[in-house]
Amino acid sequence: MPPHGRWRFSGLVILLSTVALLLSTASAASAVLGIDLGTEYIKAALVKPGIPLEIVLTKDSKRKEAAAIAFKPLRSQSSTSNSVIFPERLYGGDALAVSARFPGDVYSNLKPLLGLTVAGNSAVADFGSWHPGLKIVDSKGRGTVSFRSQSFEGTEEPFTVEELLGMELQNIRANAEAFAGKDSNIRDVVISIPVFYTAEEKRAVEAAAELAGLRLLSLTSDGLSIGLNYATSRTFPIVKEGVKPEYHLIYDMGAGSTTATVLRFQGKNVKDVGKFNKTIQEVQVMGVGWDKTLGGDALNALILEDMISKFAETPRLKTLGADSTHIKQDGRTVAKLWKEAERMRQVLSANTETSSSFEGLFYEDVNFKYKLSRTEFEKFAARHTDRIHVPITQAMSAAKLDLSDIESIILHGGAVRTPFVQKELESAAGSSEKVRTNVNSDEAAVFGAAFKAAGISPNFRVKEIRASDSAGHATGVSWLLEGKERHQKLFQPTSHVGAEKQVPFKATQDFAFDLYQQILVGAEGTKDVPVLKVQTQNLTASVKELTEKFGCSVGDISTSFSIRLSSLDGLPEATRGSVSCEVVDAKKGDFVDNVKGLFGFGSGSKKGDQEPLVDGSNAGTTSHVAETTSPVSSSATPEPKPTDMKGNDKTKDKKKIEIIYIGFTTNATGLPQISLSEMQRMKERMASFDASDRSRRLREEALNTLEAYTYKARDLIGDEGFVAASTETQRSEIEEKFKSASDWLYGDGADASREELKSRLKELRDLVDPISKRKEEALKRPGDVKMLKDTLEQTNGLIKMVREQSEKAAKAAAAASASSFSAAADAKPTPETTSLVDDDFAGLDDEPSSTSIASSSTTNTPEAPLYSPEDLADLSRTHESVQKWLDEKLTAQEKLSPFEDPVILVSDLAAKSKELNKVVMDVLQKKIQIPPKVKSSSKSKTSKAKSSKKTKTTSSLSSSPTSISSTSSTTESDVPTETEVTTGEDLVEDEIKGEIKDEL
Repeated sequence: MPPHGRWRFSGLVILLSTVALLLSTASAASAVLGIDLGTEYIKAALVKPGIPLEIVLTKDSKRKEAAAIAFKPLRSQSSTSNSVIFPERLYGGDALAVSARFPGDVYSNLKPLLGLTVAGNSAVADFGSWHPGLKIVDSKGRGTVSFRSQSFEGTEEPFTVEELLGMELQNIRANAEAFAGKDSNIRDVVISIPVFYTAEEKRAVEAAAELAGLRLLSLTSDGLSIGLNYATSRTFPIVKEGVKPEYHLIYDMGAGSTTATVLRFQGKNVKDVGKFNKTIQEVQVMGVGWDKTLGGDALNALILEDMISKFAETPRLKTLGADSTHIKQDGRTVAKLWKEAERMRQVLSANTETSSSFEGLFYEDVNFKYKLSRTEFEKFAARHTDRIHVPITQAMSAAKLDLSDIESIILHGGAVRTPFVQKELESAAGSSEKVRTNVNSDEAAVFGAAFKAAGISPNFRVKEIRASDSAGHATGVSWLLEGKERHQKLFQPTSHVGAEKQVPFKATQDFAFDLYQQILVGAEGTKDVPVLKVQTQNLTASVKELTEKFGCSVGDISTSFSIRLSSLDGLPEATRGSVSCEVVDAKKGDFVDNVKGLFGFGSGSKKGDQEPLVDGSNAGTTSHVAETTSPVSSSATPEPKPTDMKGNDKTKDKKKIEIIYIGFTTNATGLPQISLSEMQRMKERMASFDASDRSRRLREEALNTLEAYTYKARDLIGDEGFVAASTETQRSEIEEKFKSASDWLYGDGADASREELKSRLKELRDLVDPISKRKEEALKRPGDVKMLKDTLEQTNGLIKMVREQSEKAAKAAAAASASSFSAAADAKPTPETTSLVDDDFAGLDDEPSSTSIASSSTTNTPEAPLYSPEDLADLSRTHESVQKWLDEKLTAQEKLSPFEDPVILVSDLAAKSKELNKVVMDVLQKKIQIPPKVKSSSKSKTSKAKSSKKTKTTSSLSSSPTSISSTSSTTESDVPTETEVTTGEDLVEDEIKGEIKDEL
């Protein structure tokens, strides 16, 4: 069994290793992600220990990823072994780069299609006109937007918008994990979305996040995210008497939509730990407004329309008999024009005019030149001028403020850089000074989302900013009562997320009610869209229990539900339901019982009064189950009067509230949700895509390796060393094989599978590697042989030195033994010194005389030999073994030709050198010992006092810091100090090394 100390050390090591592992795992798991889900671009920011707040870079080191994904068709089916052939997926800029080549498989700007049905939707129709190459179909059983890919056969299921967006988010997650470092696993995310998103759109985003393997912490509006980023670097005044909060308006115009958000910023003193107070910052959404279709894409469409009309007027198109309708139906032509229209709009933000040239338009037969000035563009956009003001008006009206109350209008989004948009905003604000660009117009939203994610996560401590988002849409409840539908509005569009209300119902039997959102339709119309259906389970039984067990009348029973705006997505949810009534407590107690009841220790609460909750949930639904036995009183018993405590008969009956909680189930309503089986199918298809992409990357690596090897072999054939290590026949075979491989590689091999590429590479290496190895061996062998011979010579010198040292030590030991025997024979007893002191001191111990100490210290002890006979035997045996092996191998190697495999390898020479060096170092090091320190005795002071008159003490011999401060009475010539002993042995070691060096 190992010593106790060793076990303790091992346990400590295991504990520290475990802690380090847990810390590293926690560090990897504590990372959070903020995502700005834009129409044209998706941006992400990472928060991780060591990375406070950083933008996640794409694989091309860009700070934003185009919101696009493409399926690049395969040229051959041999590149993968799967039964279903999956095309290559491209993301971001790579996807947009192939939009003209594969217009039917490039999916960009999908965000406006989330939660929309195909039938009768103008937004879907507009998207289809901008991307005619895409084949839009409705999802089976749901009616939402899906796409049928041209890279698959007709039997393959179409791709939903949620699945395509999930792939894009999965790519963002992969970029974040690569940015965070090795072994990072990022799951927690906060996604910033437009404030006007309905339940259908929010659920589509949640489904996409789930498909991407992300755990959604919260959905936050773009305006609040920008406000959070604005507040992180600022401190706002504490609202007191005469001090007002700051109001700012966030105007965000992106590629797909425009929103306006009024925010209130203020400081606030709140109670901290103990008796201390602290100041926090508050950001609250006061009002919102939006235009769902006003953005960069709408402006791009204006330029696209003008391009198509002018292209249709060219003589070549007229000769072909084509008009604008034919052009809009050609996917490749529209893809090229759309891409260039976006570029020209961005150029016109800085320049007054721009132009573009096209080649091979309309079935690759027509060239076209187009020129546009800023003035012409603004004439096209004049129809949208009034729309710029609408979101501002809506937001100010909802906040019940005037523009004069606003400190500034903060701009965000790419389209706000358009000159005529900024002019209209300055006109609406009344002054250009109020229109500010004091936040990053591209990244403020994503930074705010990441800040909120860090605040939600328990692993980070951030600046305390309490943010309150708004519902965006009014929320109500509807139910049937006596055959009539009842409605009640619960929350306003400006109600803050997390707000909760108690809703009473006049129902005593099981019933169902619907929670709905009130969606704006047109300019002023609204539409009630159901969101959640709640069905009670035990209401009838609970009412019966109240009437029979507690004597409640049906008319006195109250039914209520708690409805809350979820902090996750802002949608209404039912958190709790109950039935209750007021009853008389018939129990009467004495004074002690009344006092106990006053402080909550009464006997009214017995052990069996409260039973566990009964699970009444149904499969596939969310269930909240209530008590089915005795309820718990929610009201305090009235304080007893003095007369009550005395047991007066006039005491009035006490009343209490009996409550029974209601079990209920919830089901999402509105558009049909993605079923569990459908979700699983999508996940499996995405996993197959991942496996296909991984297999494709490995195949490309094998292809590149084979191609590089063919170039390397061409250089080897002409190398002088390679020629010497091979025969003419071998070189001819290699040259023929590599020529064949090169021709195959640029022919049929371009579509070969990974296994076939690896087989070809192995075939070539089997020919080249043996020759290359002989070449390297012939090049390195002479030097390594010389090194081994030198080592053998050094070892031989060490053997001679050790043998001489052993002989000297033996002679010295014999001489010392003879001298000691002679000295013992001549020794005579020495009479004791007569005491000159009075007998009163006779009982005290005397110090040993200096004469006896001196005589004992002069005895010569022979020095122990440094090396043992075993050391000499080990050195000799290893030296002879290695020398014999080397002589045999060199003799056999001299008989071989240069093109034959060597019998002595460089690795063997290195192993023998290592074996020899190990024995030498073991012999040199294991005999180097440092003697223990000389300890001072309790009598050293007396000895020092007696000997100071005769000799110089050891303490004066050295001023070194390592010298011993308390010494014995021996002289310098008798016993050396610790420093002198160590130095002496160091000199011995140096002498040995010097002798070895001289010998060699």
